[in-house]
Amino acid sequence: MKMRGVFPAFLILAGFATAALAQSADEPKKLGSYKDWQAFTYKAPDSKVCFAFSEPKSSKSTREAKRGPIRFIVTNYPGRKVAGQISTIIGYPFKEGSTVKLVIDDKEFTLYPVGDTAWAEKDDAEIVAAMKDGKTLRVSGTSWKGTETTDSYSLAGISAAIDEIDSACK
Repeated sequence: MKMRGVFPAFLILAGFATAALAQSADEPKKLGSYKDWQAFTYKAPDSKVCFAFSEPKSSKSTREAKRGPIRFIVTNYPGRKVAGQISTIIGYPFKEGSTVKLVIDDKEFTLYPVGDTAWAEKDDAEIVAAMKDGKTLRVSGTSWKGTETTDSYSLAGISAAIDEIDSACK
């Protein structure tokens, strides 16, 4: 699995930036809001980074779950030749050895968790294309405590948000 070095964006988004991170990267600058999606950019030590993200419209779980920030993210990191990398921050550590189910309308994909973030192994371009054509996105996973959750996102504005990050991070 390739995480391709964009983890600092997630730390910033989640609000857990450390002093070391603050010294090595600029604060994110908002590029714009596009219906249910927002686009940002920041300067990492070796490259400009652009990302679009959204928060779920609804969340369901099999039992009460304390969760941190929940986001679905598309990231461009041109200095590392990364474009359209998808990931999700789920707000809790995933169950070790589990997979995460991503459904865009009627298309299913598998994501692979590391800590509280899940990534596609190789389907990023296909997922981004499905997102641009889709209306809804659902992420289902299992926490390290066994709680099953499903987060539902709107895809309204995703094409414009991706166009913005593609333009800003050429």
